[in-house]
Amino acid sequence: MTPPSKRPRGSSKKRLPRKLAGPKGLFDRIVSILEEARGQVVRAVNTQTVTAYWLIGKEIVEALQGGDRRAEYGARVLEGLSRQLTERYGKGFSLPNLKNFRQFYLAYSARRPLIGYPSGSESPGTEKSYPPGSQLEATTDGFHAALSWSHYRALMRVEKPEARGFYEQEAVACGWSKAQLERQIETLHYERLLMSRDKKKMLKQERQPQGGLHPMDALKDPYVLEFLDLPDAPALHESKLEATIIANLQSFLLELGKGFSFVARQKRMRLEDEDFYVDLVFYNYLLKCFVLIDLKVGKLTHQDIGQMDSYVRMFEAHEKLPGDNPTIGLILCSKKNEAVARYSVLHESRQLFAARYLTYLPTEEELQRELERERRLIEARGLDDEAPEPAP
Repeated sequence: MTPPSKRPRGSSKKRLPRKLAGPKGLFDRIVSILEEARGQVVRAVNTQTVTAYWLIGKEIVEALQGGDRRAEYGARVLEGLSRQLTERYGKGFSLPNLKNFRQFYLAYSARRPLIGYPSGSESPGTEKSYPPGSQLEATTDGFHAALSWSHYRALMRVEKPEARGFYEQEAVACGWSKAQLERQIETLHYERLLMSRDKKKMLKQERQPQGGLHPMDALKDPYVLEFLDLPDAPALHESKLEATIIANLQSFLLELGKGFSFVARQKRMRLEDEDFYVDLVFYNYLLKCFVLIDLKVGKLTHQDIGQMDSYVRMFEAHEKLPGDNPTIGLILCSKKNEAVARYSVLHESRQLFAARYLTYLPTEEELQRELERERRLIEARGLDDEAPEPAP
């Protein structure tokens, strides 16, 4: 047996000596306890978040129905409410989010009518008050605990109630992630099922359980972090391999001495109802522009390039300051025995990029060599956690 002091650095599996393993079945029983407890955490987070947003939507709908019916009145109410809630609770209560809560309640208003209110009637105009926790506890059975707020945000946009109910049931039965649910909705799974001659066979073929939501997947959801007022740490969005490469790239660029200043890691950007994360953001004070870097572990695709172009346009629209030069993107791909580096420049910025930017930026060849060097070091330390590529 390898002595503890000489254990290889990359070894992640720690085996107890047989004589210390304990009674037969002890490990399995403890694993079962922990897995059940973690599952309860996920279900509790989902239930409380979704129920709270349904109740908020209910309050908004009733408040607007009881006041001035004009659109400008409703807009002023929501804007003021958004400011107040943001001042008190931070992120998560933007105007678009409040509109989502309202739409969510309208889509599911029949599910638990008049739930969450104490028994008895209030006289008109009387302000409602509830004992702490009474609303949430009363509505815990209104929505399925296996589905997160992100799931219900996708579901509430399905117009047909029967289709919405079908997708909800299938998401629970198959353990669909939010992305998998959206893919089924976008490909009209429900409509295709209705047109199928053998509905049972089609349902059986496509109803492949996915294993449900892991606790970390639930807790790193940006909407859950906003609800709990927790920081969105970069480590939540990086694997061990990605974190190691990104940290090395950050140091490499700062040590170049060509004007790079670190801005953010795992920078989150929200466009309508989608969240995007950029691995690294720098500002180059010599070029007076932002540099966005995205790392891909695996094969580089055309979709990756298009996604970086979208990041650049979003940054141009929401982050770029007056007087800054155009933002540029950099896509890095790290695979076994191969590395690729590609600058992503919008068409209108290509002339400036060729004439000036390349003077201060590392070349694609330099970046490729640095990626390959870092990958060799990672593999030597046994930290490579890249999933194997599927067989052709």
